Amino acid sequence: MKKALKVIAILAAVAGAMVAGYIIVKKYVDSKKVVIGNDAENYISCSCCDDSFVSETVA
Repeated sequence: MKKALKVIAILAAVAGAMVAGYIIVKKYVDSKKVVIGNDAENYISCSCCDDSFVSETVA
C-alpha cells in the first residue's frame, strides 16, 4: 500500500511540475505577443509598391 502511495505521489509531483512549466511558458509567449503589438500600428508603407511611385534611377 505504501509503495502505491509513493508512486501516486511521484506521478502527482511530475504532473504538477509539468503544469507549472506549461503556465510559465504560456505567460512568456503571451508577453512576447504583447511586445510585438498590433501589426497595423507598426505598418510602414513602401513607396516602391505604390502605383504612383516614380523611380529616380536612370535606365
